[in-house]
Amino acid sequence: MTELSDAPKRARVVIVGAGFGGLTVAKALAKAPIDLTVVDQHNYHLFQPLLYQVATAALSPADIASPIRTILKGQRNSSVLLAKVTGIDTNSGEVMAGDRRIPYDYLVLATGARHAYFGHDDWEAYAKGIKTIDDATALRRKILLAFERAEFEHDPVERGRLLAFVIIGGGATGVEIAGAMAELARKALAVDFRSIDPTNARIVLIEAGPRLLPVFEEHLSEAARRSLEELGVEVRVSTAVTDCDEAGVSLADQRIGTRTIIWAAGVQASRAGQWLGAETDRAGRVKVAPDLSVPGYPNIFVLGDTAHVRDMDGKPLPGVAPVAKQEGKYVAELIQTRIAGGDLPPFRYRDPGSLATIGRKKAVVQFRRLRLSGYLAWWLWSVAHIYFLIGFRNRLVVAMNWAWTYVSFQRGARLITGPDPEPEIRTDKGPGMERLHEVA
Repeated sequence: MTELSDAPKRARVVIVGAGFGGLTVAKALAKAPIDLTVVDQHNYHLFQPLLYQVATAALSPADIASPIRTILKGQRNSSVLLAKVTGIDTNSGEVMAGDRRIPYDYLVLATGARHAYFGHDDWEAYAKGIKTIDDATALRRKILLAFERAEFEHDPVERGRLLAFVIIGGGATGVEIAGAMAELARKALAVDFRSIDPTNARIVLIEAGPRLLPVFEEHLSEAARRSLEELGVEVRVSTAVTDCDEAGVSLADQRIGTRTIIWAAGVQASRAGQWLGAETDRAGRVKVAPDLSVPGYPNIFVLGDTAHVRDMDGKPLPGVAPVAKQEGKYVAELIQTRIAGGDLPPFRYRDPGSLATIGRKKAVVQFRRLRLSGYLAWWLWSVAHIYFLIGFRNRLVVAMNWAWTYVSFQRGARLITGPDPEPEIRTDKGPGMERLHEVA
């Protein structure tokens, strides 16, 4: 009698993080003869470049997020695990997620980044950034509540604080938030209040460097600055923040009173480097080998915001979606090639260009030899972002929302939801009546 041999063992691939990099790897491995597990602490993939539009009430969270299980439902080799990873056991080849241990033959870490405050971690309590849906909806609540509280505030100093909004960081995120805030105050909210004039809201964008959008050419940075100033934004470059607290921002020579500080100045990589005991840069990004593997661990790869990768000129690649997606495509191909016994040349990034919008009908685009600013650049920015959204529904809904906002100047996601992060109550007595309101 002939004995039947056991079927060849399928490689176990574990991907931690379903952002742009991790999801690109997962989708590219759809037909590979492997067992794939995607682990994420959220059940959705988020299109982070449009988070600021959730924070400024232009879009709802569901417009820019899709369930991971829905995205991967057609992949027979894939499973999704909702869990928070707490460590990596490289000796046994297991990912630790609480009490769970997930074995791997190949591991992909695409765990993203969090906010960095350059040694001033105490500022985080007052200057919030937006990296998650929870961040964006909390900021939306804070912004909208500032206008609501200003409507019934009799103290002119406090009303000034409530109607002042300070954005720290002049990169793409800071510029886009500043433009969206200006349009929210000067268009969408312009006629909704009786005691205040939202068009008088003060919006200040602060950048420590000499110009906005440093990854763009200088004339495009200048075009972005002019566009913001036309919207009424106060732009401060070569200006460092020296302190943040609940009542405002301190600069070297000035104090700006505000109840809303938005942080867009820097990021810190996830703790993946600590899990691996790997060498990292100052931002906590793992210094990977040319094939994006961790030195000493050829079966562990790090992508996106978590990886320190240099371009052909020796400069670190930026933490943007095109970088993560190209890295994800490369790693997926490399894993399949190595399973088959081959190898690939080192990773090379091909820069598709940079885009940033500055409110309604204005943007800057830098693509190979193409340099654009203004209305046409805004159209290219809009088309590109709709194209890269995942799912037909999301593309359709975002396109319809933008069209409605363009025609009506209104924003349909102006909902104040969730618990109040600042529940302190103050009692004031106005003429002939007693009123209660919350301190922003």
